[in-house]
Amino acid sequence: MYHFLTELNMRVLVVEDEESIATAIERGLIKQGYAVDVARDGAEALDKATVNNYDVICLDLNLPRIDGLEVCRRLREDRFGGGIIMLTARSSIKERIEGLDYGADDYLVKPFAFSELAARIRAIARRDGGLREPVINTRGLELDPNTNRAKRDGKDIHLTPKEFALVYYLARNEGRAVPQEELLEHIWDEHANPFTQTVKVHMNNLRRKLNEGFEEQLIETIRGKGYVL
Repeated sequence: MYHFLTELNMRVLVVEDEESIATAIERGLIKQGYAVDVARDGAEALDKATVNNYDVICLDLNLPRIDGLEVCRRLREDRFGGGIIMLTARSSIKERIEGLDYGADDYLVKPFAFSELAARIRAIARRDGGLREPVINTRGLELDPNTNRAKRDGKDIHLTPKEFALVYYLARNEGRAVPQEELLEHIWDEHANPFTQTVKVHMNNLRRKLNEGFEEQLIETIRGKGYVL
């Protein structure tokens, strides 16, 4: 039997306005080892996809504020490089073709078995190719979100998925002090405890790795405001 292993840095966004369905998918994926975020409408989905690096987005079509087709179109227009699986009760061939033409990789008609959704996510995650998230180069630091590889002046820096997510987020917001609360919201999830030392511990480890062998410190703490690259 072939055993599929989920990676710790595999992140999925579930976009579903029906709470019971969203909760069921979220719980099932978390049990399989994925990091999971949930958006309840199309606008929230676009906001989260802008600041987080998702491997796969499970996208309902019938959404409040911005419908799923428009969300998919905008994601691809913004060069979102992850997989998109559309989840919908719309089952006509025309609607399936329309969804795929807007940029979806797969299409799953409700009701569906969770095991099938999980298998389709694994299939998309194994595929290589398609559009990619941008590689960031700044101050001698190179960050490739498609491979989670970091380099400084050509030297490989081995970061954990969370450490990479932190520095990539800071790099996307270069020059701006990012509050701890914002990091908790976007790098962890909405359930993260703001009173823990999670951010501080990860940031200390990240700094040590980024600055080892270099005089210049890349990340500065601004008291009362947050962290800035």
